[in-house]
Amino acid sequence: MRAPLDLAGVGIGPFNLSLAALADPIDGLRAVFFERAPEFRWHPGLMIDGTTVQVPFLADLVSLVEPASPLSFLSYLKDCERLFPFYFAERFHVPRAEYDAYCRWASRRLPSCRFGQTVTRVSWSTVDGSFALDVSPAGRVLARNVVLGVGTAPHLPAPLRSMANVVHSGDYLPARDRLVAAPDVTVVGSGQSGAEVFLDLLRQRTSGGLRWLARTPAFAPMEYSKLGLEQFTPDYVRFFHGLDEPTRDRLEPTQWQLYKGISAETIGEIYDELYNRTVGGGWPGVTLTPGVEVTAARERGGRVELELRHVQQGSTATVLTDAVVCATGYAERDLGELLAPLAGLIRRDGAGRIAVGADYRVELTAELDGSLFVQNAERHTHGVGAPDLGLAAWRSATILNAVCGRKVYSLPDRTAFTTFGLR
Repeated sequence: MRAPLDLAGVGIGPFNLSLAALADPIDGLRAVFFERAPEFRWHPGLMIDGTTVQVPFLADLVSLVEPASPLSFLSYLKDCERLFPFYFAERFHVPRAEYDAYCRWASRRLPSCRFGQTVTRVSWSTVDGSFALDVSPAGRVLARNVVLGVGTAPHLPAPLRSMANVVHSGDYLPARDRLVAAPDVTVVGSGQSGAEVFLDLLRQRTSGGLRWLARTPAFAPMEYSKLGLEQFTPDYVRFFHGLDEPTRDRLEPTQWQLYKGISAETIGEIYDELYNRTVGGGWPGVTLTPGVEVTAARERGGRVELELRHVQQGSTATVLTDAVVCATGYAERDLGELLAPLAGLIRRDGAGRIAVGADYRVELTAELDGSLFVQNAERHTHGVGAPDLGLAAWRSATILNAVCGRKVYSLPDRTAFTTFGLR
């Protein structure tokens, strides 16, 4: 039997791809990453023309830890002979489709990435002194350390689940032609995805009803001030992790504009489109209403009837629409079945969530000769930066330093001008 891997990754999204990229040059480190999909794809249903990644291009897989890496975004441009066009384009935020192409380029250069391989269970083998992964079709794989990077799943509000005329924004493009042709469409959700879908439908639909509903009190801009963005630094992550559980749970919902807001550019484009429709008199035939939640929904004659409640007014209304696009975000995947054999070993917090240490190591109830880590499953312990691409390389390097038991990557002691908390 072959010796256990030093590191096995479950899932290959941007975060585990970052980990694979930074693990690749480490001498002697045997790492393999498994992904059930046949190739890397990043939100294919949201590749709307003109949309960009909301973080600068330096938030690639490696640059904020190792800018000289051959797998950086600039290395990708060089390999594609596009450095000069990029230079003259003067783009700090790259098109979403280009980020997806860059990640696929990187994945093809990493022999540790195994696509079309599904991990169904992770257990601990006392005989082998390592984790045992059931991988289809590869079979049983042993690893001393495991990193879960299975990503998140589209979230639909309970009243709108399992309805034929309801789609999540993550599946927007396949449904786009049908939505453009529908007599009446409702977009639910106030974040960037909701704004992009609404803007695209506004531009494509020449007639019919179109409305945009959001539970947030306003169609608000994302926090993008320079000091505000320091809440996406390692300094703030450490501060947030050091707070007690009740304080973290109270704080996180108040930070909604850090991750549920809309870019000022997209807000401007929506407003300009609406304004242009008033030229010559009249108002555009669309409705934009924040502060509204969907309390119930039912199918009625091939259409969708929505029961609405205004959060501040307390008033209610009923809307009949032909299709609903839910831009209602993503939820962490349920790891229960995958980690069922480890259930008795994993510590949980007061709300039953996985307890995660500062170095992204899952806290276990027993001493094992290996560690289980998570990526983008720790917002409750590390804050709203958990799904942020800008922290990907830093988190990956932190995990690799822990796996190797030494400082493989030198990470800065300070990353923000702001001092979080009193010392």
